[in-house]
Amino acid sequence: MFGDLMGMMGKLKETQEKVAATKERLNGVYVDEQSSDGLLKVTISANNEIKSIDLDNTLLEDKEQLEDYLILTLNKAISRAMKVNETELAAVAKEGMPNVPGMDLFK
Repeated sequence: MFGDLMGMMGKLKETQEKVAATKERLNGVYVDEQSSDGLLKVTISANNEIKSIDLDNTLLEDKEQLEDYLILTLNKAISRAMKVNETELAAVAKEGMPNVPGMDLFK
């Protein structure tokens, strides 16, 4: 019994290390998004860190329009980045979960 428990604890520790490594790796995974007309482009990491914003000079003429573009485009980019992040972390977590009877969490 204790051997199984020690094995599970070792597996959980290994999984924690893999999750940490995956989070670190996701700092270098980028998501690009742009407004529908291409006037605003943003790049963020899969960990939701904004890496770049590129905007057309015409957007500088209308503050309210620029704000709307930023909100819409950043929200789309963040949503896509979160999906990448969740998918990657779920895969690592599922792989590392010990097989405990009655705990079929990832079916």
